[in-house]
Amino acid sequence: MIKKLCIVLFALAALNNYAQEGTTSPYSFYGIGSLKFKGTTENRSMGGLSIYSDSIHVNLRNPASYGGNSLKVAGYNNESRPIKFTVGGSHSSTTLKTNSDSQEAGSTTFDYLAMSMPIGKLGVGFGLMPYTSVGYKLESLNDSDVLTNRYRGEGGVNKAFLGLGYQIAKDIKIGVDASYNFGNIQNSAIEFLYTDEGELIQYQSRESNRSDISGLNFNFGMTYTPMISEKLQLTTAFTFKPKSELTSTNQRTIATIVINPISGQEFPVNEIEQDLEANGLKTTTLTLPSKTAFGVGIGQPRKWFFGAEYTSLKTSQFSNPIFSIDNATFEDASEIAFGGFYIPQYTSFNKYWKRIVYRAGMRFENTGLKINNEAIKEFGISFGVGIPVGQAFSNANFGFEVGKRGTTNQNLIQENFVNFQLSLSLNDRWFEKRKFN
Repeated sequence: MIKKLCIVLFALAALNNYAQEGTTSPYSFYGIGSLKFKGTTENRSMGGLSIYSDSIHVNLRNPASYGGNSLKVAGYNNESRPIKFTVGGSHSSTTLKTNSDSQEAGSTTFDYLAMSMPIGKLGVGFGLMPYTSVGYKLESLNDSDVLTNRYRGEGGVNKAFLGLGYQIAKDIKIGVDASYNFGNIQNSAIEFLYTDEGELIQYQSRESNRSDISGLNFNFGMTYTPMISEKLQLTTAFTFKPKSELTSTNQRTIATIVINPISGQEFPVNEIEQDLEANGLKTTTLTLPSKTAFGVGIGQPRKWFFGAEYTSLKTSQFSNPIFSIDNATFEDASEIAFGGFYIPQYTSFNKYWKRIVYRAGMRFENTGLKINNEAIKEFGISFGVGIPVGQAFSNANFGFEVGKRGTTNQNLIQENFVNFQLSLSLNDRWFEKRKFN
């Protein structure tokens, strides 16, 4: 047990040491940033599919998966589920493309740290993961290709969650998790001014904003997994996250600055803090949209699985009084995902390669963000493997996804991305029945 905890802590420390902003997407400029995937490497490798759950992997997307007695093997003295740990991170390489230019960007980020504990038919899960991420550097030019504005943003919202799952019947589980969201978002905008001769003047104007965000939301889940034949199992899953509100404490500063032409470093000459209290913007409420997901799949337990899932996100409910943009609106978002896995021979403990899990999937998403009347859509194809490590069904999971987000229409940016994911899924028992008195 100590060795496994050390592995988790080492992996977490390494991810934090090398982490940058969680995204390099210019679309994180809008709202409270780009939504991070709430799931494990195993989920992402199957197109983001979240309907499948078992006794040796943590499913972060459906709290019903925490509950239930579903694993009885000799390795555990014929007892049920183990304690489950998981930690994961990812690296993204992105090509940002416009009609006239392209640029490379990359980011490495911590994705999640979680643990699940069985208590009979009840199960408890808790952990930490990012919810949204902001990381952009944008510039706007006028019709003469002269720089007029520069925008920068960083930060994001994280969530600490606690979930409960319970098996109410042989094939039915229900669950709920509560998440405390916290974090901050910082952005700045610089306006560049020129003389009548077109020369950049010495002093520029900068507006800086910071929002410290916090609040609770909930997620409810249910799974129904009956055997429909001697070998085939039907899997259906449902999750619902109600609309919720976050509290944002805001501050805004206007400054006159000088920019070093070589390093680009900004030096404030004078700063004035805006009185947001007078405008009713010192403390605002952000409305987060409700989310509904339903999926169905079929497979042979511990052999193969294939499923599909549809997700609806009422993004039109989103509001942020402190920050609005004229050319951007939010409409309801949706996503459809297909995916599955295959294991050559789950019980082949003398032939290592037959126990490897092979995963694949794809997804199609309308993000709900609309800019210049152009809907921002996303597509991805993913692959992955789960490699057994140590004992007690622990494994290392590797994922790979290639896809694109956005479009070059209406002078927008298309992102062609390649994502790499790595996670450890570790299992052990803390409380075993004595064999001898």
